[in-house]
Amino acid sequence: MRELIDLFLTFARIGSLTFGGGYAMLPILEREVVDKRGWATNEELMDYYAIGQCTPGIIAVNTATFIGNKRRGAAGGIAATLGIVFPSLVIISIIAAFLSNFADLEIVRNAFAGIRVCVFVLILNATVRISRSSIKDSFAVVVFLIVMAGSTLLDLSPVIFVIAAGIAGIIAKVFLQKNEEEAGR
Repeated sequence: MRELIDLFLTFARIGSLTFGGGYAMLPILEREVVDKRGWATNEELMDYYAIGQCTPGIIAVNTATFIGNKRRGAAGGIAATLGIVFPSLVIISIIAAFLSNFADLEIVRNAFAGIRVCVFVLILNATVRISRSSIKDSFAVVVFLIVMAGSTLLDLSPVIFVIAAGIAGIIAKVFLQKNEEEAGR
């Protein structure tokens, strides 16, 4: 029970301190889940993010659910999910009650303009961190460039890119193993 409470409180803290969505929370997740608590490795966290991107729902919620489930099964997944959602639910309810009264004020519009820039920087930082642990060889660079070009030029669902990259990874691995086996003969 103690670990379930710890999962809830850890993800509630992450949820209350993260602005800008799932990508912006990556540095905090890395610090709390990987570095501080050792609940997942960096590679596992990147895998959870990738799966969270191509499954229905919010990346942050999906990632919390995966980590909680890894630690304590279904109960851990539920505790982590409730933890990550709870602060947002409370904060959004409060903001929704008052925002319509203040949304037209210039100071509020200026604050949101500054917040958008900050969120962009947080997402960019998360992208740089992910790239360091994901783009490790020439195959990864090629996949990165193809997906970057495709997502920029084509109006396709991110799920298609994730599936295509996964298939390419499988094919490349099988091809490399086959070449290594033939070279070893």
